[in-house]
Amino acid sequence: MDIEQLCKLIRDIILEEDRVSLPGLGTLVAEVVPATFTDRGYTINPPYRHLSFIPTPGSDKLLVKRLAKSEGVKEAVAEEELNRFLAQLKEVLKARKAVVLPGLGKLRATKENHFFFVPDQQLDIYPEGFGLASLSLKNHEETAEEIADAVSDLAEAMAETPVPEEDQEDVKEEINEEVKEVKEVKKKKSPWPAVLLVAAALAVAFLGALAILGRTNPDLVDRFLYSADELQTLKSLGL
Repeated sequence: MDIEQLCKLIRDIILEEDRVSLPGLGTLVAEVVPATFTDRGYTINPPYRHLSFIPTPGSDKLLVKRLAKSEGVKEAVAEEELNRFLAQLKEVLKARKAVVLPGLGKLRATKENHFFFVPDQQLDIYPEGFGLASLSLKNHEETAEEIADAVSDLAEAMAETPVPEEDQEDVKEEINEEVKEVKEVKKKKSPWPAVLLVAAALAVAFLGALAILGRTNPDLVDRFLYSADELQTLKSLGL
């Protein structure tokens, strides 16, 4: 028996069971860790199966049975071979303070010879999670220059909209209020993209302008809302 064979047997068992006992050493335990939030709640990490080590051997014979089946020998023979190999591995661990378990991780020992396990970063013992990846909830955060450009575009759009002179101050004040709200939300680092807020400001300001025009120049508003044919139809109906 060698370390490669041992690790393959352990991995096969872990894929099917929640734990496997290593006689004379301890027990490897697999637990499903649910999805978690990291990066201040902006990233969702998928669930995975974590492999840990308990320095107390269990009573199961899973490893003995798997070894006996793979080598075609009786369980008593397999158990003797396994115990001998793990006893040697334990002595190496005490002397070197670390033993690599290929495909699983690394068994380590403290100065006082307390054993612990460090799983391989690429360890995959959760087939149900195949294809799952971390999901970022972050959106592009607009810079001050981008917000200024959006506000400038808003001003240009409103400049092209014919607003009666007596109502221009009201429209400007409404735009300024919307822009002020966008800046305040930006300072508070809202999770909503600032571009959506600017778009909302554009929409509100534009609707405000249409409302003012509806009172002062309804014919102009009708030309915004209806085509020439529709206007002709409305006139013929006396609307």
